[in-house]
Amino acid sequence: MAVMNIREAITRTLAAEMERDESIIVLGEDVVGGAGTAGGQEAIGGIWGTTPGLFAKFGPDRVIDTPISESAIVGAAAGAALAGKRPVAELMFADFVGVSLDQLWNQMGKFRYMFGGKTRCPAVVRLIYGAGMNAAAQHSQSVYAMMTAMPGLKTVLPTTPADAKGLLTEALRGDDPVMFFEHKALYGVKGEVPDGDHRQRFGEARMVREGGDVTIVTCGRMVSFSEKACDKLNADGIGVDLIDLRTTSPLDEEAILDSVEQTGRLVVVDESPPRCSLASDIASIVAAKAFSSLKAPPQMVTGPHAPIPFARELERAWVPSPGKIENAVRQALAYR
Repeated sequence: MAVMNIREAITRTLAAEMERDESIIVLGEDVVGGAGTAGGQEAIGGIWGTTPGLFAKFGPDRVIDTPISESAIVGAAAGAALAGKRPVAELMFADFVGVSLDQLWNQMGKFRYMFGGKTRCPAVVRLIYGAGMNAAAQHSQSVYAMMTAMPGLKTVLPTTPADAKGLLTEALRGDDPVMFFEHKALYGVKGEVPDGDHRQRFGEARMVREGGDVTIVTCGRMVSFSEKACDKLNADGIGVDLIDLRTTSPLDEEAILDSVEQTGRLVVVDESPPRCSLASDIASIVAAKAFSSLKAPPQMVTGPHAPIPFARELERAWVPSPGKIENAVRQALAYR
């Protein structure tokens, strides 16, 4: 197996799938990038460096720089998908997905239902999200809960290079619209990636660690933060089941409930504000379906109900930290 980072895994997967399937097109702001600069038309290949080389290999009909208009990008992807293409639409910052909610919520997510299953919308929307880069309140949010709440859309959050490849391949070969969330602070994370054809089915969570005392359920960047908390807890003999959701729609409820039925304690870690969040949703599912197994109230570790600050120190205070996760686990264990 090759070792690469998440950025490289995404680039290579896009290239391999575009080679395999001529109906796949890529569109978004600066996905070609660098036009008119000294470096030439592909000087950057997108500000996140995830699309270099695609334009040179597949040309302007399949790799398309768009205007700065999220509604146009997603609307074009929706129409292209209905017309037989498999578009990959990149939203440079997930924060601006609100501009294209009608195209996503009322169109993409409902096409199959409204037309009685006679049509399909195989579009992938890549959304770059998350705090930790001092990008301030309008460029740092985690909006996956919003997408998860919309029927008809699949919501995916890879946290390893292997999952980036496997989940993106699954998304590109499926027939439903997929919201593919990429955390900007995780692009450099390295790991082994399976060679050849690798697909990761949606709705299958990953058990990162196993322990008998507390269940931690999380996704995205919070997986690595939770691992750091687990290291501290393990030193004190506290075992944790750490679950990386991988996808939030579909959600692997079985993995969550099976773990909580064994540990009796739940901590949900979510890089977003607490109200109407993924954390509150999972806590409510466990309270409703595994109440008799609970030995303590479910704990939630989230950001505060406030915009994300620009100042580095304030942003660090806003984001759930390994220390806060560790404290939540200890608080859950305090109930006897």
